[in-house]
Amino acid sequence: MRIDIPEVRAEVEAAFARYERALVTNDVPVLEELFRDAPETIRYGAAENLYGMEEIRAFRRARPPAGLARSLSRTVITTYGRDFAVANTMFHREGAPGKVGRQSQSWVRFPEGWRVVAAHVSVVPEG
Repeated sequence: MRIDIPEVRAEVEAAFARYERALVTNDVPVLEELFRDAPETIRYGAAENLYGMEEIRAFRRARPPAGLARSLSRTVITTYGRDFAVANTMFHREGAPGKVGRQSQSWVRFPEGWRVVAAHVSVVPEG
């Protein structure tokens, strides 16, 4: 298996960047598009455990759009073959001094494009 095939990695980096733009601008249709619409899709959030796209969709639609700005650091995207990738990043928000967020995503290539099938977000003390 080849790791980090340049053109595959570029595709996932573009999907990840699109997701990040949608997240900080609360573009719910794009956020929903980039998660696999399936009951097997899971998102563990900072304060919620979401099983299946219906729960993820309900969370996204109910979340207030304020306070979403953040800066990323230590982003690592690794592809495995042509159809699977993981993306990990740390994030900081001005409204949460002394804390760092951590985000991981598993991406799979489907006929409709790259989609997140599992995600985890947590916030811990910085240090």
